[in-house]
Amino acid sequence: MTDYDSATAFLGEWGRFQKQVFYLLCLRAIPCGYTALSVVFLAGSPHHHCLVPPQANLTPAWENSSIPLEERSGGGAPERSFCSRYKLTEVQRFSDRGLLPADVNWSTVATEGCLDGWQYDQSIYASTVVSEWDLVCDYKWKKPLTTSVFFCGVLSGAFICGQLADRYGRKLMVFVGMGIHAVSNFLLIFSPSWTFFCCMYFLVGLGNTFSYSSTFVLGSELLSPRLRKTFATLGVNLGFAVGYMMLPLLAFLIRDWRMLLVALALPNLLYIPFWWYIPESPRWLVSCGKIEEAEAIIRAAAKKNNVKPPTVIFTPLQKDIQSPPRSPPNICELVSSRNVCGISVTLWLLWPTVTITYLGVSLNTGNLHGNAFLNCFLSALVEIPAYFLSWVFFRWCSRRVTVFSTLCMAGMFLLIIQLIPSGMTIGLEMMAKFAVTVAFSIVYGYTVELYPTVLRTTALGSCSMMGKIGSIVAPYFIYLRSYSVSLPYILIGCLAVLLALLSLLLPESHGKPLPDLLDQMQSFPG
Repeated sequence: MTDYDSATAFLGEWGRFQKQVFYLLCLRAIPCGYTALSVVFLAGSPHHHCLVPPQANLTPAWENSSIPLEERSGGGAPERSFCSRYKLTEVQRFSDRGLLPADVNWSTVATEGCLDGWQYDQSIYASTVVSEWDLVCDYKWKKPLTTSVFFCGVLSGAFICGQLADRYGRKLMVFVGMGIHAVSNFLLIFSPSWTFFCCMYFLVGLGNTFSYSSTFVLGSELLSPRLRKTFATLGVNLGFAVGYMMLPLLAFLIRDWRMLLVALALPNLLYIPFWWYIPESPRWLVSCGKIEEAEAIIRAAAKKNNVKPPTVIFTPLQKDIQSPPRSPPNICELVSSRNVCGISVTLWLLWPTVTITYLGVSLNTGNLHGNAFLNCFLSALVEIPAYFLSWVFFRWCSRRVTVFSTLCMAGMFLLIIQLIPSGMTIGLEMMAKFAVTVAFSIVYGYTVELYPTVLRTTALGSCSMMGKIGSIVAPYFIYLRSYSVSLPYILIGCLAVLLALLSLLLPESHGKPLPDLLDQMQSFPG
């Protein structure tokens, strides 16, 4: 309805009802934050080298010398090989002859793989899925695949969540997602194999997206226009950032991946009572023709805010808009006309680019100089001022110009990294993270504003789905470091700048009423 906001304006801006909805939905976003990046520590790669079995009867000096030294792709002093050792029978023969390691010309000694497994350094991680199932050397491809499996679950959730939420309601999907997330996270603790872990991790990603996407849309539709901007760009994102900051703190205190999962799973129990305090979206109910249910929620809200509702909240004109009942929304409607198709395709390209840039920087924290826990915490901390700035931009500035400038800036920072000494890269990465976080925050709210109520969650779900395709690919951008340290920065930076330019085609939504029907959408190109 074009005048839904005016019909419910009597509730006020910041009463008890709005405060309750705002704070509870922001709190609901906290688990989404620490779950989304948990793979940084669950699948952390400790330093390792080939295991020399005790039965080899080698002295510590010979044991240390049995591992060859190799130069890393990033330069620096040679380090012990991760995946090879000198042929053990040869080393034992030298030892039995009474030689010292310094007496041997090691360049002539043959090498072999880690036939007896690996020995992992436990100074940073007591245990991770990498050390649990030896996801190193010939099996190192399983590590980025583990991350991609999680985001495949996120992709699947994005694909079906929007349509289910538009059909069955926003509130139900919030708690369905919470249930899937809680159960699969609990089962993850008892994983007997890497395959089982991946299956459960897929479901964790699916539930996480169900909950976060529906929470975002529910808050956007329950709150007033001005408060909606604060929620979309500041509130729910701060909840996510708080969860993200909790992750390195918990991982620092709990170095075993199974016990870390216990700590991440338990808070889900605290959200069960939220069912009785978070209502369904009256805007969605009215668009589905459920006028009586919508009015009941509005009257309950008025009672909480100590205001008297009008006798008739939704006028006959508003009721006629939803009659006859419309068919359930379909994702094909997002390309049903040239205008809708142009907006959708542009956003479908923009979302994965923003996601790849955001995750590329976030997942790379373990590869930066310094402490992995501190780097991850800083990466999360920098999001706090970024979300405050995005709130300022979203309230007073052009959406289109903001997305262009911040995404372009993030890309430029990443391109500059390769031109400076390696010790200074963390500063530029944090600046890129700051810029892309602002862009990510604005894109979410921007998408919600561009689509009408009848398609809003389906559209957000489809855009999120495209973003998750980017998240599936993102771990492999980081994997390219094994070939060249600069390669991920160059690829992600160029992609960010290119899509920043393309985003200028989108229509402007700042200061425009939230559309409810297809014919109320802005024109493309803007």
